[in-house]
Amino acid sequence: MLFERSGLRKAVSTPDEVNWTMLASSNLLTVIKIGFNVTTPVYQNFIHGQFIANKSGETFAVKNPATDEVIYHVEVADDAVQQAAIASAKEGFATWSAMTPVERSRILLKAVALLRERNDELAKIEVLDTGKPWQEAECVDVVTGADVIEYFAGLAPTQVGQQQMVGEDFYYTRKEPLGICAGIGAWNYPLQIACWKSGPALAAGNALIFKPSEETPLGAIKLAEIFFEAGVPAGVFNVAQGAAEVGQWLTQSPDIEKVSFTGEVGTGKKVVASAAGSLKDVTMELGGKSPLLVFEDADVSQAVSAAMLGNFYTQGEVCTNCTRVYVHKSVYQAFIDELKTRTEENIIAGDPLDPNVNLGALISKNHQDLVMSYINKGVEEGATVLTGGTTLSPESAPNGYFVAPTVFTDCTDDMTIVKEEIFGPVMSVLVFEDEADVIQRANNTHLGLAAGVFTKDIKRAHRVIHKLQAGICWINSYGNSPAEMPVGGYKQSGIGRENGIETLDHYTQTKSVYVGMTDIESPF
Repeated sequence: MLFERSGLRKAVSTPDEVNWTMLASSNLLTVIKIGFNVTTPVYQNFIHGQFIANKSGETFAVKNPATDEVIYHVEVADDAVQQAAIASAKEGFATWSAMTPVERSRILLKAVALLRERNDELAKIEVLDTGKPWQEAECVDVVTGADVIEYFAGLAPTQVGQQQMVGEDFYYTRKEPLGICAGIGAWNYPLQIACWKSGPALAAGNALIFKPSEETPLGAIKLAEIFFEAGVPAGVFNVAQGAAEVGQWLTQSPDIEKVSFTGEVGTGKKVVASAAGSLKDVTMELGGKSPLLVFEDADVSQAVSAAMLGNFYTQGEVCTNCTRVYVHKSVYQAFIDELKTRTEENIIAGDPLDPNVNLGALISKNHQDLVMSYINKGVEEGATVLTGGTTLSPESAPNGYFVAPTVFTDCTDDMTIVKEEIFGPVMSVLVFEDEADVIQRANNTHLGLAAGVFTKDIKRAHRVIHKLQAGICWINSYGNSPAEMPVGGYKQSGIGRENGIETLDHYTQTKSVYVGMTDIESPF
């Protein structure tokens, strides 16, 4: 029998009819029966620079969406782990916040170097966890996460206060970290989101307890190991694993000053309501039902590229996706013809680790069923399936949760598929003729995350973009989100911003100090 003291529990062989897993963590040894011929590893929560065992013994399974196979288990952060995480974060914060911004910056840049060095290893984890294609994860997920940490590491020393004379006295201000923050991630870009939340939080001097999605928990563990290896003090970045109950603990804990959440609108509302009980600061990056407007003078091929990128990349599981594509009547047929041809000829579904595959599996069987229910609803309500509309069973991944890239035409604005976020490879194409009318239709939603405009008329491009009620907008482009650009939604698509200079301010608080240089004039 074999076991390791790393927090990763290896399944081991025994003479008995069942396999067992053994865990050694500090002086604690746990034995868990996991069934016959099961050899999946079990990961623990990463707290204070090490893996710690829970006391409940509760675990959850993680499946590879492309195979429907359990690839590992993870321990749930029970009450003992939660208490340890808070105590650890307090200790880590005291050390980290006392460092100079330049010292913090140097350490974070070491973490960036490690992320880039291990790009392929981390990208493979993202592929196995999410089902997305290797050709995406290899050049986007880790790279853009590292970019954000690098960006905020560079900004850390630039945060300054102000000073001003008031008579003979003066005051000055200090930018101080909030304390312990919480990040709650989503399953579509697990490592990237962990980087997007930890970058500004740590650069500003905070500690962060991060809860990844229970669907995709391994990337955050690897990021925690990298931070610790780079020199981030123990407790500054802890990873607490679990589902909604662990997230609820984070939002309600009086020891946590801020919650940054990425996920769907309904859950976001619950997070805000829970955090309000202790007046926590919140950042919410929520869902969207974003419009893409293609005018009559647009480059049709470029517009089709944007529409496909904004609907089928990451198999449609992207919050900013332009799932409502409004095409001017005069170029509608040309747009539809090219879209249908390229969708049917250029998209390859299959084993996401195959570098030729560009359409992966949806995150779970439940989500596949949900997406298919929307497709069926679209048909019931009178929309026409131009292409797709079915599940797929590729030869290289026959048990995966695949849905064919689906394009609906003959859509109206009151259809369910046009109004509700589907979070799958489902595009609705609509027709317009009048600029004012299409702006009104595009804005007729309670969401406002993103929008795009394709036109060669630069005056119209800016005129229309300025009238669209969305927080992230593109002109003759779609989806680009560099670290330098703040992103976030209007309306019910979010609160606050991620990335960009202003985000650093969301992780600090201003202290004003008045300095008296003259005697106090008192009536007493």
